[in-house]
Amino acid sequence: MRQVFSLVLVTCVASVVVGCASAPLDYPKQESLAIEDVSETLQGIEALEWVDGNPEANGFYPLMEGFDAFGARLLLMDLAEKALDAQYFLMKPDDAGLVFIGKMVAAADRGVRVRFLLDDIFTTVEDVDLAALDAHPNVEVRILNPIARKGVDVFNYLGHFGLLNRRMHNKAFIVDNSVAIVGGRNIASEYFQLESTGEFFDFDMISVGPVVRQISSQFDNYWNHELAVPMAALFKEDDPDKLAAKYEELKQEMAATGDSVYADAVNTDVIRKLDTMEIRPFIAPARLIVDDPQKLLEDVDEQHQIVANELREIFREAEDEIIILTPYLIPRKEGIALVNELRAKGIRITIVTNSLATNNHTAVHSSYASYRKDLLKAGVELWEARADAAKITLPDGETELDKLTLHTKAVLIDSKRVFAGSLNFDPRSIDINTEMGLLIDSPALGEFLTKDVRKSVPEIAYQVKMDDSGKLSWHATIDGEQVVETTEPQTSGWQRFNAWFLKIAPEKQL
Repeated sequence: MRQVFSLVLVTCVASVVVGCASAPLDYPKQESLAIEDVSETLQGIEALEWVDGNPEANGFYPLMEGFDAFGARLLLMDLAEKALDAQYFLMKPDDAGLVFIGKMVAAADRGVRVRFLLDDIFTTVEDVDLAALDAHPNVEVRILNPIARKGVDVFNYLGHFGLLNRRMHNKAFIVDNSVAIVGGRNIASEYFQLESTGEFFDFDMISVGPVVRQISSQFDNYWNHELAVPMAALFKEDDPDKLAAKYEELKQEMAATGDSVYADAVNTDVIRKLDTMEIRPFIAPARLIVDDPQKLLEDVDEQHQIVANELREIFREAEDEIIILTPYLIPRKEGIALVNELRAKGIRITIVTNSLATNNHTAVHSSYASYRKDLLKAGVELWEARADAAKITLPDGETELDKLTLHTKAVLIDSKRVFAGSLNFDPRSIDINTEMGLLIDSPALGEFLTKDVRKSVPEIAYQVKMDDSGKLSWHATIDGEQVVETTEPQTSGWQRFNAWFLKIAPEKQL
């Protein structure tokens, strides 16, 4: 028995050693930058026209509906002439992913240079599919901070945990260095109202003007960073015919999936009006706030928390009100101290986040729940999303209620400043991952979004309240009736047990 145990132990240790391979970060690659000469492209001309011919002006329009956000990306890819840059935290091989890649390939077929940068951990597209895309002469795919492809994934991850735990959470989509979309959406069906089992309620900002060059610059910075590894280093196919066959198979899948989805997405009222410029932009000064990719290689340090640090100071500049929409909220002691500081100045603070029923990361909710009473004691107006508040648009045009998950990452300050980007208010976003977002100084846009939030939040969320004895309750108006819950709404005993048990998860990793 002891001999058998020893053999098993040796085998396991050998597996770990073999499995703990590192990714080829030193694989040679060619530096490339955003194409500057785009003034004669259709997008360059129309972007300038959209801001009334002022080359110094930025223009913005919020994409609040998932289908509109998808249609905007597809339409822009159709119109691309010189360059398409896409940067995402994750992508799935579902309907959204297939249609998105189909339009990307169509642009490349027209001669558009495509650069596609994906974070590795939660991207579920097969390497062979990404390699087939990368084989196109006008497409290059790079993977940010990849896990080694040799050995066992879990051992590779654990063997290099200090690095591989650090992820690029940025999301940016740029066409002809003239139009960009920045926000919280990844490339998967649930972000674009294409998934009938649930919806990620999210938010993007379509942008034109000089700020687009800032977005392109951050893309270049990540694209050329040492952690951005060419797909060719991760998937090597000696038989080009096999890769070509895979590419043709992929194109057939994309074509079979794409026609109806594409037609519906680019024909929404918002997309038609954006295409004909009937919708006017919010013209405003703005700047991009972004973490340096070097943050992923450094020890966790406040010096590298660029986005979080700047937002903290922006909060301190508030005069009347701050509204925060965040899927994941773990304020920690520092956050509670900041809330109390702001409340002492008379700043009204509203926070909208996920409930236990809507949170797709139960451990995050477990940690957040321990701060609820501190937030309420400080006078925060706290709202949690309702799981039954998603209106899913089905192919037959009918709607039904299904599970909603809040994924919006936005801040509204004094009805005149807007932050839209990728940042969650949790330790992972602040300490561990890289993030980005637009800070827009626009009373018109700020008032528009603030009114929308004030109207829509009571329709999709419970307000959390606390009585004098410290007991929590959840209040909502559902179908015209006042509803009060005294336990986590819309959850089972098993969900509540899981939330209690997962309090053991290390907060700094959430």
